Amino acid sequence: MTSKKIHNDWELVEMARQGDMNAFAEIVSRYEGKIARTVIGMLGETAEADDVGQETFIRFFKSIHSFRGDSSLGTYLTRIAINLSYNVLKKGKRTGSLVQIWNEEEKEMDIVDESQDHEEKEKGEMIDKAIQSLEPGFRAVVNLRLVQGYTTKETAEILGLPLGTVLSRLSRAQMQLQGKLKHLI
Repeated sequence: MTSKKIHNDWELVEMARQGDMNAFAEIVSRYEGKIARTVIGMLGETAEADDVGQETFIRFFKSIHSFRGDSSLGTYLTRIAINLSYNVLKKGKRTGSLVQIWNEEEKEMDIVDESQDHEEKEKGEMIDKAIQSLEPGFRAVVNLRLVQGYTTKETAEILGLPLGTVLSRLSRAQMQLQGKLKHLI
């Protein structure tokens, strides 16, 4: 019987720096779901989102020696993914689809009754459309804070913004969304 030692993120980074590809593969395995949700929240479920997800790990691998550990590995990778998503949005003016994330979570948790499925999907599409109408900076805050569940402090760290700016953007985004979705409330 062989036992597999579970390493913390910092140990995996150090091992990957020394050329251990299994350690890097473990990093990818741990964070690929989180990165995929982040990118899909920004770009929708598209080939571009897949490319950005892969590019996130490629960029990390290329710059692994410059990772200082000032933030958690998850935060660092999410920041790379958000920056790459911004680049795609700037180039192509793409909009993402958060409804796809919500629909997948509903399937996984099996919480939606079939009779409510159509109504819930319709509401989700309206919410998605309202979120997509937000400017990218507001959308990123909503995606990270409200959809992904990061704390406000983590959201600020990931986006490289002061806490007050994140709180302001979140408040303004919520007011805009309330105005657009008041018929659902």
